[in-house]
Amino acid sequence: MTSRLLKNMICAVALGTSVLSPLAHAGLFDDDEARKAILDIRSRLDSDKQRIEGLTRNVLDLNNQIQQLQRDLADQRGQNEDLKNQLANLQQSQKDFYNDLDGRLKKFEPQQMTVGGVTGTVQPGEKDVFDAALTKFRNGDYKGAQTDFRTFSAKYPASPYQPEAQFWLGNAQYANKDLKGSTATLQGIVTKYPTSPKAAEAMLAIASNQAESGQTAAAKKTLQDLLARYPDSESAAEAKKRVAKLK
Repeated sequence: MTSRLLKNMICAVALGTSVLSPLAHAGLFDDDEARKAILDIRSRLDSDKQRIEGLTRNVLDLNNQIQQLQRDLADQRGQNEDLKNQLANLQQSQKDFYNDLDGRLKKFEPQQMTVGGVTGTVQPGEKDVFDAALTKFRNGDYKGAQTDFRTFSAKYPASPYQPEAQFWLGNAQYANKDLKGSTATLQGIVTKYPTSPKAAEAMLAIASNQAESGQTAAAKKTLQDLLARYPDSESAAEAKKRVAKLK
């Protein structure tokens, strides 16, 4: 009994061992495959990580390059703006220079001008001579002004300033108590330059000379002629007042 039981147990153990052995081998095989799969995944992850890190570095490098290019571009724009401003300043300087040069040269060249409706050629320095004579008159130097206006009229007979020069010459003569000479000079304006604004003023001054000389009738006629010839002039309003006083 005991011997049979022992045999049966030995057989059972042997049988169990033979049954469990394949299962144990199968478990060991599955574990190795899983480990290999995990290691393979880890290897791929490491590789992907390295690639990502490499790409990240590349992106950072590209970003740095872009930022540097942007800074370089900004610097270039600033330099271009400076060059643009320098060019504009240079062009303005050249323009000012040539304008100044042109202005200086024109002082030495005859110019066509219209003065008080009279057009003519103004010679270099001509206006300066006229202005100097007028300054003497305004400063009360009537003798000096008379001389200078005579000189001007003789030197620049075709000047568009002639009506002005003759008018102030006549006034200088009046200031120097040369009523006859003043009247003759002023009458020359009316005769030679009838369309000049100074013609009506000259007639008013002639009437004053005539009235002061006791030529009342002549003064009245001159004023009436003024009203007839230059009714819209500023001198006409004064002429009306004087005509009324001479009645």
